[in-house]
Amino acid sequence: MCKKAQLIEYIMQDVIDMFATDQNIEYDEAMNKFYNSEVFEKLQDEETGLYLESPEYVYDLFKDELNFGHIVQAEI
Repeated sequence: MCKKAQLIEYIMQDVIDMFATDQNIEYDEAMNKFYNSEVFEKLQDEETGLYLESPEYVYDLFKDELNFGHIVQAEI
């Protein structure tokens, strides 16, 4: 497994675990919701570079997508 694929896998596991814990839902349900998200698609696309961000950052994007229906990035 290449380094990029490992980073993506670790981030996915962390985000799903954080989501399941925060929402008090089963891991399978959290996994299903994350796998069907825009954030998951962006994470899989190596050109976005999202796999280089922390799991917490990716989780925040995922929470924003759930709350607002799309990814929200604050402008600096």
